[in-house]
Amino acid sequence: MAKKLTKTTETATAPEKGERAMIEGILEGSPDAVGVAVIRLDCDCRKMAAVDKSGDPASKIIMYRDHAESICDQCKIDHGDFLRIVKQFISWKTPEPDAYTKAMIIAKVLGETQ
Repeated sequence: MAKKLTKTTETATAPEKGERAMIEGILEGSPDAVGVAVIRLDCDCRKMAAVDKSGDPASKIIMYRDHAESICDQCKIDHGDFLRIVKQFISWKTPEPDAYTKAMIIAKVLGETQ
């Protein structure tokens, strides 16, 4: 029996321990970033990229998998297809943008509004 996955978008989602380290590294290398988009896939791989105040990319997309040397075989084939997303959110840099800017960035980057 296949597990039913629910795609969610949340701004209040807290990054996991491994994600926090990656987020900090991405922010450090992206001075224009206001946050990092985090996309969790059903295979436990992650896609992350910094975003700027206009919702444009401020870094390259980074794919990784905790406790693994590389991403999974499925991600190597489909590059983390959006149909396999189980959770997505933006981890904001302090100070966070205002509510209007955050909503605009979420809509532009994640394709959904809050």
